[in-house]
Amino acid sequence: MTDLAPLFRPFESEKLKLKNRIVMAPMTRSFSPDGIPGDDVASYYKRRALNEVGLIITEGTTVDHDAAENDPNVPAFHGKALEGWAKVVDEVHTVGGKIMPQLWHTGMVRRQGQGRTPDAVSVGPSGYANADKQVGEAASIDQIDALIGAFAQGASDAKRLGFDGIELHGAHGYLIDQFFWDATNKRGDKYGGALAERATFAADIVKAARAAVGKDFPIIIRLSQWKQQDFAAKLAHTPEDLETFLTPLVDAGVDLFHCSQRRYWEPEFDGSDLNFAGWTKKITGKPTISVGSVGLDGEFIASLGGASAETAADISNLLERMAANEFDLIAVGRALLVDPEWVVKVRDQRLDELKPYTKEAAQELY
Repeated sequence: MTDLAPLFRPFESEKLKLKNRIVMAPMTRSFSPDGIPGDDVASYYKRRALNEVGLIITEGTTVDHDAAENDPNVPAFHGKALEGWAKVVDEVHTVGGKIMPQLWHTGMVRRQGQGRTPDAVSVGPSGYANADKQVGEAASIDQIDALIGAFAQGASDAKRLGFDGIELHGAHGYLIDQFFWDATNKRGDKYGGALAERATFAADIVKAARAAVGKDFPIIIRLSQWKQQDFAAKLAHTPEDLETFLTPLVDAGVDLFHCSQRRYWEPEFDGSDLNFAGWTKKITGKPTISVGSVGLDGEFIASLGGASAETAADISNLLERMAANEFDLIAVGRALLVDPEWVVKVRDQRLDELKPYTKEAAQELY
């Protein structure tokens, strides 16, 4: 029987204590008509908390900006939607869970006419949706100031509602990541230029959020090298590049980094087995969450049951990395989306009861 202790030992950092090392990754569900999460959304998150997920990070929730979302059914994090989120927090806390909202702005990924305010003009650092497609104008300084303020207000509201921290969505080619990426950020002011300067927008958001919530409220930022517009994209090509990129974010007040990879087991740089989260922890000294294809297919299930050496590499590799403290937490996405009991089933090695992920199953709010 596989020893799963590295997954189920408690986690404790300066500002955050969790019962285990498993995080529910943020996953867009689009079950919030007009941006307002209802009782079904509250029950959806409560079921994961009831089944021992250590930390829930909600689906992306849009900040208070007219062009923030590209789907009218993704949840907002302002106005009437906050009443719905108050119910979510209460339901999760009632069963002993912990939860943070992911604060999100889609930037130039949003096409004109999308979302709840279709007439709003999409905004981004330079008007580029991807490396080859400029579809708008560069954001003005006044627009940037308003965006920073919207994220800070979201952080303040999260604390007021009783959330256990916040996550800023700085990954996957959305607004914050568009400032990071040289293919979409061609600015000549303090928000553009070299990699450290392209991190300024995110750092300013973190500073504003920190001022809004105080020193003890956890702030996570989710980062990725890859973009939905380009899976092979790289912000940092070397560990030195990564240090240059991360230092302004640490200085601004980030407490924990959520490091998104498409496959968590892949090394980030040549000459080392460390993944993205491993390098980020080594460079910053901050706790990190790793994520990427955990528990998606039969190989993971088979490896837990002691199948072939080839398939066993999946879970044994994860457990070895966590036992060695390469990273601190592991986020599980689609496997938890279809099976709210995934954590307890894995803990109890009830492997034959695990529900497989399918695209059809993902259309329901289990």
